[in-house]
Amino acid sequence: METVAIFDSPGKGRGLKATKEFWAGDVIFSEPSLAAVVFDSLTEHICHSCFRRQGKLQRCGQCKFAHYCDRTCQRAGWAEHKQECSAIKAYGKVPNENIRLVARIMWRLDKEGSVVSDMQLTTLDELEDHIADMQEDELKEFKVDIHNFLDYWPRNSKQHTVDVISHIFGVINCNGFTVSDQRGLQAVGVGLFPNLCLVNHDCWPNCTVILNHGKIELRALGKITEGEELTVAYVDYLNLSEERRRLLKTQYYFDCTCEHCKNHIKDDLKMAGREEDGVKVCPSEEQVKEATDYCFEMLEKTEKARLNGDYHELVKICRQCIEKTEPILADTHIYLLRMWSTLSEVQAYLQYFDDAAEYARKMVEGYMKLYNPNNAALGMAAMRAGVTHWQAGKIEVGHGMICKAYAILMVTHGPTHPITKDLEAMRMQTEMELRMFKQNEYVYHSMREAALKNKPMTMMHEPKSMEEGIKNLFHRRK
Repeated sequence: METVAIFDSPGKGRGLKATKEFWAGDVIFSEPSLAAVVFDSLTEHICHSCFRRQGKLQRCGQCKFAHYCDRTCQRAGWAEHKQECSAIKAYGKVPNENIRLVARIMWRLDKEGSVVSDMQLTTLDELEDHIADMQEDELKEFKVDIHNFLDYWPRNSKQHTVDVISHIFGVINCNGFTVSDQRGLQAVGVGLFPNLCLVNHDCWPNCTVILNHGKIELRALGKITEGEELTVAYVDYLNLSEERRRLLKTQYYFDCTCEHCKNHIKDDLKMAGREEDGVKVCPSEEQVKEATDYCFEMLEKTEKARLNGDYHELVKICRQCIEKTEPILADTHIYLLRMWSTLSEVQAYLQYFDDAAEYARKMVEGYMKLYNPNNAALGMAAMRAGVTHWQAGKIEVGHGMICKAYAILMVTHGPTHPITKDLEAMRMQTEMELRMFKQNEYVYHSMREAALKNKPMTMMHEPKSMEEGIKNLFHRRK
């Protein structure tokens, strides 16, 4: 691969560096998965070959487990599914996603060897498994998976030692990458991408990674000079540095020493009291702490209400919390931002678009003060806010938000990604409507009513927890 090179990164071990200059939006490399599987919870709703969500899928007639869009997808997925199909029939039940992924990896390596492509920079043997760093409870689950794998693995397949099997389980445990659906809006599976495993973490990275048409793409977020290390964020920046470090230590077994963690950059903004025009509105430290604790407590209650599907109770909790804390906390306070995000999403789902638009705007304005200007989460939030404003009939703000989202996603996702194409269509539609609005508001509102009946711009999925979605691309078993 001519664009990158492996090198020893100080304090991090092996990493990748650029061998040429890159600019924002450049694809540094793309890579298909070594193997990938659908999550256990979605096996009947997602195609096991192309990972698309479909209303009606065809089931494999042999194992009755794998599902496909049609015969084309079934034929395309047969090479990977053939041995899995026989193994499931012989085992008499379906093993979990980790076991299925390890089995697919091992069948492929047994067939093709440790290097399956000229573009592959590392073998799985060279990747860290961090088994020695696991906690006791994690190790217990790990051993159960290995025991069940040995029962599942066919006797007529090549036999491997427990050490070899354990190593691959360890590799996917800390290097599995979330596979999304065709639009990139929902995590639907997990796969292993060997080259991506070499890209180290930074809380303020110079790259992002996205799944596009079945391959991951490592994309530059800004100018990258020749010889510069390539980094991505393993965890969401919208956490305090202490929390990010805790997550990285427990999930990926290393201590983060990036500048943002060492110097606690923007931590003050994320826990700040309210200001107006740069001047503090004088809530005391004690008031800010009390509002912070209350907000955190309410966030836990919102999660329970969401899991119960009680969205009217969820709205009530959010409103109560916002009414009490909004006069005290800054618009960059991460707990208040989560409240705004939750309330906006739920109100959009319940089709109270005016309310949803107001909180979506506040959320995006807060995000803009915290995130990298080309952060994918910021782009997705701006898109959601743009659509919500459009649905509320606020075409000027809606068009502006959609344009902002489009500019960000052109960098993070690129012009060929399905969601960028959707956004381009939205941008053209809102631009046309904005011209019409400025020429004749009455005609605009008449046509808008007709358009709403056809619902050309809907993306109101059932609300999910804040831990899901675009922010968590690196898969970790729960």
